Amino acid sequence: MRVVKLLSFRSISTKNTFQSRINEQIDQLAKPTTIIKKSTVDLATVDLHSKLSNKWWDIKGEMRALHALNPLRVQFVRDGLANTGINIESPHLPLEGIKILDVGCGGGLLSEPLARIGAEVTGIDASSELITVAKEHAALDSNISGRLNYIQTVIEDFAPTNSKVYNAVIASEVVEHVNEKELFLKCCVSTLKPDGSIFLTTLNKTLPSWLGGIIAAEYVLKLVPKGTHDWNKFISPAEMQRLLETYGCKTKLIHGMFYNPLKNEWSWVASRAINYAIHAVKRKE
Repeated sequence: MRVVKLLSFRSISTKNTFQSRINEQIDQLAKPTTIIKKSTVDLATVDLHSKLSNKWWDIKGEMRALHALNPLRVQFVRDGLANTGINIESPHLPLEGIKILDVGCGGGLLSEPLARIGAEVTGIDASSELITVAKEHAALDSNISGRLNYIQTVIEDFAPTNSKVYNAVIASEVVEHVNEKELFLKCCVSTLKPDGSIFLTTLNKTLPSWLGGIIAAEYVLKLVPKGTHDWNKFISPAEMQRLLETYGCKTKLIHGMFYNPLKNEWSWVASRAINYAIHAVKRKE
């Protein structure tokens, strides 16, 4: 009789233990799962550029190469849009009425000249310091202040509420700094209207780009602060073109670019080994 009772007790105890474990598993499954949101932002890069905010508009300072790139960049955007069939009604304001998103606008070096030729420009950047600088500098010119809008945000937060809004999206000297390039480009393209253009300038992923874009630019010539670039984040034109195609964009043009530090001048070249520019157009749905 005692043996039967003992066996019965053990059976009940085992059953209770098993049921407790099941209940624990059910409780774990019922708990909300923490979703880690992907981010395009490299905080170290944002911090590095933010520290240069008071020198952003110094044409002889750390940003001199970027200042020198502006004539090429503006021409690239203006001619690219003209080649897609956008009507130019005024020679002085060829981009009048064109809505442009400048992603990673920094202190507004490219946003301002685009606004001066008529574009309605929205500049976004992750750095609050640089957005402040951009706003303050734009306020100095009443002719463009009405065509410029700066927002401190990142593309993955901005894109969902700005789908198919812009005629053109620009990310100039930005892609080589971002994390999650697929997410970055997907969000950029989503803000474009069908037939809208995306313009990108960045660094190729080659040995010459490592030697020229990092060793020479950062350590020998000291054109930019040390640590500005990470070669692992560079991207080849072929890979960029593939990603753009994935998100519904057809590449129209790829230019090689060359910087002459002695003259502080940029020019178009056939070689894309170091710097290049790419223009793609979003297909109609």
